[in-house]
Amino acid sequence: MEIYLSTEQAAAYLGIKERKLYELVAEGAVPCSKVTGKWIFPRAALDRWVESGLARPIGLALEAAPPIVGGSHDPLLEWALRQSGSGLALLSEGSLSGFRKLEANAAGLAAIHLHNPEEAANVAALRDSRALTDGVLIAFAEREQGLLLPPGNPKGIASLPDLAAQQARLGLRQPGAGAQQLAEQLFADAGLDFARLTAGMPVYPTGDDLAYAIRAGEVDCGIATRAAAKAQGLDFLSLAWEKFDLAMRRRTYFEPGPQKLFALMRSPDFARRAEALTGYRVAEAGLVRFNR
Repeated sequence: MEIYLSTEQAAAYLGIKERKLYELVAEGAVPCSKVTGKWIFPRAALDRWVESGLARPIGLALEAAPPIVGGSHDPLLEWALRQSGSGLALLSEGSLSGFRKLEANAAGLAAIHLHNPEEAANVAALRDSRALTDGVLIAFAEREQGLLLPPGNPKGIASLPDLAAQQARLGLRQPGAGAQQLAEQLFADAGLDFARLTAGMPVYPTGDDLAYAIRAGEVDCGIATRAAAKAQGLDFLSLAWEKFDLAMRRRTYFEPGPQKLFALMRSPDFARRAEALTGYRVAEAGLVRFNR
């Protein structure tokens, strides 16, 4: 989807004639910029411009979202929500599901680690969302993702091609989960047919569920965080570091619950907990990564 629109594209996007758009430009009434003699229109700015004039009848103002953090499960986040006294509940359904709940105002925040080989996927999701014209993205941590393996790594798997050669049973995550997106991307980068290798494999909703399954022998391996591997005493083959962020509306950022969480994220206790769990980098915790 285009970030910057031409005059023709912007008029079509707004559902008005180009002549009317030129009139709005001449009046300084619409957000735009002139580049090399041509007018361009940032799509996100047009969304905010339309939203700013939105008329809401009395009693139909947008209600406050429930105090829920939807999205991906994470042990450091779960601890931080509880330890900070934020009053926020964690609803772990996968990154994309949590983000959709945020867009629908069914969750106040979304914990996301989306993957896209072309760009920073967490930022792109917020930037391109028409429902979140006031969206903010706050850095929570960087997480180490990799292949969880049984203790001692009995199959001797040292790479994804090894996994394929050994015909190892790979536990999957639900569609839309960040770990599932990462797995598909890593297999594609390795030149492996992910769909063929994982046909008929079981699906596990969280990294902890996957780790339990590997420990119990239900599957041979799966992609999740180093923290999930350590909690179950599993071997771990590091594959990537990823951004794990909190998305929310701007007004939510200033509410008491999230502010308590952010305060803890800046504390030495947070860094110590991340180190104890292993597989985290928290130097940027609390940083505003994107603000529409």
